[in-house]
Order: sequence, then C-alpha cells, then structure tokens
Amino acid sequence: MNYHVMTLFPEMIESTLSHSITGRAMEKKIINLNAVNIRDYTQNKHRQVDDYIYGGGSGMLMQAEPVWLCYQDIMRSIGKAGTRVLYMSPQGRTFDQSMAQALSHNENIIFLCGHYEGIDERAIDLINPVHVSLGDFVLTGGELAAIVMMDAITRLIPGALGSDDSSVYESFYNGLLEYPQYTRPPVYEGLEVPEVLLSGNHKLIEKWRQEQSLKRTKDRRPDLYEKYVIHNRLHISDKMC
Repeated sequence: MNYHVMTLFPEMIESTLSHSITGRAMEKKIINLNAVNIRDYTQNKHRQVDDYIYGGGSGMLMQAEPVWLCYQDIMRSIGKAGTRVLYMSPQGRTFDQSMAQALSHNENIIFLCGHYEGIDERAIDLINPVHVSLGDFVLTGGELAAIVMMDAITRLIPGALGSDDSSVYESFYNGLLEYPQYTRPPVYEGLEVPEVLLSGNHKLIEKWRQEQSLKRTKDRRPDLYEKYVIHNRLHISDKMC
C-alpha cells in the first residue's frame, strides 16, 4: 500500500505515522508514505498558497494552482490504475470500518488535506476526489483525519499487525462491538476475571464472547445492534428461500 498525502504540513504526517503499528509497517515495507508539501508547487517567490476569498468572508482559501500542480505531479509518478483520491471534508461520507476494509485493497491512496477555509473549488473540480469525513465536526486541517484513516486502513493489511487475527476480532468487524478482554492478574481490586475465560474450554469462551458483544452493542450502540439484527434476519431468510 502506498499512501500519498497532499499537505502543507508533511512533517506532521511523517512524525505521527512513524510510531507504533504504522511505523513498523513502514519498516517492513508493508506501507509506503509519501507526504508531499503543496507549498513546493507555488509559482511565486513568497511561496504563498492562500489568498482572500472572492465575495468576502473570513479567513483565507488555498489557491487552486499549487494543489492542482501537486496532484498532477503525483499522478505522473504513480499512474491512475489502482489509485483512489480522497478529500478530507466534513461534507463527505463518514469514514467507517467497511470503507477502511474496501480501501485496504488499493495500491495507491492519495489524501488531499485542506487548510485555512478549505481549497478553491476549481481544484476540487479538476481532481474530482471522493469526499470523506470523520464526522459532523470541523478540524483545523485535513491532516488529522488522514492520519486516522491511514491508521485504520493499515491495520487491515496482511502482515501489519503481529497476528492477522487481531484485526478480525476487533470492534465492528462483524457489525458488533468487541467483547470485554482481560489479562493478569486474575483478581485486581476485588474484581475477578470471568471464570469461563480461565476454563480452557474454547467453545464456551467463544459463546461467552459472542453474548458479550451482543450485550455491549445493544447497551452502547443500539443503532449498530438494530442493523445487526436486521442483517441477520435477512441472511437467515435468504438461506430459507
């Protein structure tokens, strides 16, 4: 997987992703990171990338030209095949686990990170990216959103985690929240590890975990629980037809 990040703050991307799972994935060449500074594509001596907004309004807007030139340069080096282009925008579809799963199969992903009041709409029209959001809130720039997405996607790439099972049994992998987990000691501050987990009976443990996932999802995310129930009813109905 090759990540290409169009940003005004490449050092922010590089320093954050150099740690933990993404850092180890880079060391093992499972992922490659290319953080490209949009400012390098300015055509003025002051390296200005923003200007006042036509029609008035507060703040500054990133100019179309450096963004478009940066994008073209990246595309010349990688080609269009197997490439997805994502624009970090609160106006886009909300990023979730299913999107992360789908994106993990791409060869190249370009993340376009805006700043200030965003990017001149003409650059967006020329690039025609997929708008993606982390949720209904506004960030200072798209860098944090891109970092979150790259972390989530990387976890799903074979070899990125210590065990490939780790990504399979996490929250949302089957539409449910993850079950409670415990480690040593067996008793802490009067709280005991559930006896079934110490039994060695893997069939009972699996049953307990499924029950706990269902209960936790119903209590904490009733919206997900309802989707899970509806999906499984339809799945069972399809099998009976």
